[in-house]
Amino acid sequence: MMIHAYDENYLSKAQIALAQMLRYAVEDVGYEQDVFFEMFLSTGIAKAFENGDARYTVGMSGIELADRVLFSATGKHCTVSPVWSMEKSPVYWCGWALAYYQWHSAHTFRDIYSCIKPSEITAMYNPFHEMDIMQFVDALNQRIPAIDTTTNLARLRRLTGMSQRALAYAAGLSPRMIQHYEQRLKDINKAQGSTLEKLSVVLHCNMADLLERPGARPLRSA
Repeated sequence: MMIHAYDENYLSKAQIALAQMLRYAVEDVGYEQDVFFEMFLSTGIAKAFENGDARYTVGMSGIELADRVLFSATGKHCTVSPVWSMEKSPVYWCGWALAYYQWHSAHTFRDIYSCIKPSEITAMYNPFHEMDIMQFVDALNQRIPAIDTTTNLARLRRLTGMSQRALAYAAGLSPRMIQHYEQRLKDINKAQGSTLEKLSVVLHCNMADLLERPGARPLRSA
């Protein structure tokens, strides 16, 4: 079973925060959706959010979160008053669905962005906003693994906040072994069971979560 950066009890609040953030920045302040999301990524706030930093996932409203992103990126606070509405716009749904997908998949926001832009997710509003969220998850999974290069080992390690060296020390393995598995210079699917067990204990996951899709290519040549 995949581990998540934060408890499911906080997920709905995180979804609302990201949804409000995008809606406010795009519809009230007037930023182009993908441009603002690039700010979200570049300021490091996206990384903190996906790692479950409570200041951002549950500690701020979406308006406050958008202001924090804009201030971090531009040095200026936003003074535009939000326009409140009971209607959930396609941009709002994009943020809501994106927060769920990031939590569920454990992909980073940057990895997701490299495969599909928020504006493209917004274009999926019809018909996906009327469907179960898992149908949206399945749709993104069809697209993202084909070009996602992050290994499961690297993704799980980053969720814990550990460096390669720290993981190696905790698991009783060499840093070079961790590096080679993460770069696919060595096939983790062929690792000894004892190696997978050590890694899974430290990363609090099942051994199967560490395995890769057959045929995945090295991230760089040996």
